[in-house]
Amino acid sequence: MTTLVFGHKSPDTDATLSAIIWAWYLTNLQGVDAKAVLLGEPNTEATFVLQHWGFAKPEIIDDVSATDHVVIVDTNNPAELPPSINEATIMAIIDHHMLVGGLKSKTPINVVLRPLACTATVMHDIIGADMAKLPREIKGAMLSCILSDTLEFRSPTTTAHDKAVAEALAADLGVAIPELAAAMFAAKSDVSAFSDAELLRMDSKEYTVAGKELRISVLETTAPAVVLNRKADLMAAMVGVAAADGADQVLLFVIDILREEATLLVPNDLVRQMAEASFGVKVSGDTVVLPGVMSRKKQIIPSLKL
Repeated sequence: MTTLVFGHKSPDTDATLSAIIWAWYLTNLQGVDAKAVLLGEPNTEATFVLQHWGFAKPEIIDDVSATDHVVIVDTNNPAELPPSINEATIMAIIDHHMLVGGLKSKTPINVVLRPLACTATVMHDIIGADMAKLPREIKGAMLSCILSDTLEFRSPTTTAHDKAVAEALAADLGVAIPELAAAMFAAKSDVSAFSDAELLRMDSKEYTVAGKELRISVLETTAPAVVLNRKADLMAAMVGVAAADGADQVLLFVIDILREEATLLVPNDLVRQMAEASFGVKVSGDTVVLPGVMSRKKQIIPSLKL
């Protein structure tokens, strides 16, 4: 039986490439027949990384069944996983996010959650001495995941260990980190082909805050004006996206990678109240700038309140 390896819905670089890394490791070094799959279309940066290191885009699946064996990477949140995830046989979970709860296994399993910036860093440590056996493209995928999740070490989630692992991988591969990161961020910033609804769901997670069901979306970019020029259309689209997804509100944070700040779109009084209560700012228009805010995981989610 083939074990399916996948990350969260709205797959970013870490969710996409970590699934590939771990499927390769299981198949080639652990003797397990494994296959990377996705729970949606990868974002533009992940697509670039796939092409850069010569990977085909994994198959996209909608759900799993009771006969499937699966490994979950880069999440442990049932809301980000297939509807029938608890019917499948979960073999392992490898993640770097907070423990959410709600997943059920049929047998005892390996669960590795570590306070690092990237799932690929966790995988690097698990693989250990066998790292020497990884081919160039798998090491490249690992490096790209770390650069993505740390925003080239700008994100406050970055640990000294994440940076050391990335620098060692880059040296091994003969890759200049600034050049690879710049190419990745340029790909991430090219959102011209996406509809407003697609942008709102591109890098998005579902959370409940103060009794409100929220879709919390971030767009990390080196060209924030391209997104902010669409703010009126994006705010109008939030109503339909929230209704379709069963949310009370969509929050969109546009992360300026170079200036190291976030701009939150403020379409109504609910978001205004939440912004003022959460970040200690005064909102006077339809956007508010949050200096130093770069990380949904470490700075946005923990701060949200009403």
